[in-house]
Amino acid sequence: MNQSYVWGLAQSGDQLWFGTAPNVHCLTTAKGLKLMKPVQNDDYVCEYGESQLRKAYPFLPAGGGDWRPPDVFVYDTRTGQLTDKGGDIDNASVMDRLRLNSTIGIRAAGSHQGVVLLGGPALGGINLFAFDSESGRYLGSTTLSRYGNIRNFVVADGALYAGVGVGLDGLGGGAVLRWTGTKDDPFRFGVVGELPGQVSDITSHQGRIALITWPSAGVDGRIPGVWLSPRLADGEPGLTPADADGWSRVWNVTQYEPDPVVAETYGLGGLASYGGYLYWGTMHVPLKATQAHTRRYEPARGKPDPVVVPNTQRTASIFRAGDFDVDCDGCEGKASVELLYGESKLPAFDPEANNGEGGWRLTPTGYTPKFGAAGFGDGYNNYIWKMVVVAGSLYVGTMDWSYLGRAAGGGIEAAFGAADASSYGADLWAFDNPNEPARPVDTTGLGNYLNYGIRTMVADESNIYLGMANPMNLRTDKQDDVPEGGWELIRLPLVASNPSAAGKGRPLPPGGDASEAATAGGK
Repeated sequence: MNQSYVWGLAQSGDQLWFGTAPNVHCLTTAKGLKLMKPVQNDDYVCEYGESQLRKAYPFLPAGGGDWRPPDVFVYDTRTGQLTDKGGDIDNASVMDRLRLNSTIGIRAAGSHQGVVLLGGPALGGINLFAFDSESGRYLGSTTLSRYGNIRNFVVADGALYAGVGVGLDGLGGGAVLRWTGTKDDPFRFGVVGELPGQVSDITSHQGRIALITWPSAGVDGRIPGVWLSPRLADGEPGLTPADADGWSRVWNVTQYEPDPVVAETYGLGGLASYGGYLYWGTMHVPLKATQAHTRRYEPARGKPDPVVVPNTQRTASIFRAGDFDVDCDGCEGKASVELLYGESKLPAFDPEANNGEGGWRLTPTGYTPKFGAAGFGDGYNNYIWKMVVVAGSLYVGTMDWSYLGRAAGGGIEAAFGAADASSYGADLWAFDNPNEPARPVDTTGLGNYLNYGIRTMVADESNIYLGMANPMNLRTDKQDDVPEGGWELIRLPLVASNPSAAGKGRPLPPGGDASEAATAGGK
């Protein structure tokens, strides 16, 4: 089927509330890479402008032809019952149904004071849906037309905050919203942060809110960075509208990436406070940097660059910072940042080299990786997608696009090597100590190599719950004995994350003991 990601996931007591997203691979290749020639293989089909949906609704752009409405679910971790809540929205009113049916996907979920909020980008603004987390009753929906994207919520010092993108597709900058609602009035927010880039992830860290950004359209927002709020304890409790312009950027990707065009294509993803440090990772849409470089330089050069693919592709890196000096003037770069997994040198293009023909040279990044190469040593780990701290360890989930890239050949193999079938599927790694490298919990998609990403995670005292990304919309025959396509929600008991229980780099057993990986959802 078309639902391919567990895109937003929140925990409320014994319940997991989550929303899905359809055909995200097709939507990403269309929107991000402008690739809209229909494709069909054994794993997926992307119809783009040739879809029946677009023929029925010609106002849809060709890149949106594979969009379908998302769904909303609640899973009871105690009873194992999965309940589809999308029908509650559909049946509430015509306007609620229209909002759900115009939502691209449920990208964010949060829970606080008995209310669950689920939201995502829509055809105009972001749509939000609210439920009573205790009774499961649907509370209503709204559209925030000023914003174009929402990815994550966080609860810090008794308040719920959300990071959003401003304007169409979130490209007009970013904002942090503080929820001030109730069950009777669930959609009240105050703006407590104004930023030049859209917010990708948000967490609490040492008495502040920390966040990371994705590129926005404005000059100041093109370069993703790490931002810290004013102290939550200063003035009134938590952040207020008076704090909106008091945020400080403490790091940005140009402090690592030597090529300015490639730097503008970075995203930042995965964010956590662990062991006194703030950890974050990078995200790289395959071939996006290649396209950006080609647009910038190829018209002037008049010919294609034969080595542009391997020189522009990047693998996900992980950084952390300890001390921050955010009370200074011009404080950017004052954080004590360490590169944990990454590269000491990267290719950078010099347009003036070779008498104006341009040329590439390996350029120092200014860092020496503390623990290893980017991607935990696997070049196809292109996203650090989500982090969660539980039971004294920091868990890191990746996107691994080796299965999709296995037939790419050419410049992709030159950049990353031939795709290795033994490593297909997303990775889950764990830092058990800030002073030691991460260990592999599983590097093959948690039992299904078609799971190319760990999109989101939450945890309780006994388990980690992983929402997987799997867009293989033609792999849905449950009568065969091969991995299936579609979203999965997986329960990983914490004992199974121990190397002696789960093994290194092996999928967990399908059930029956403490190393069980239980799929709670369907396709």
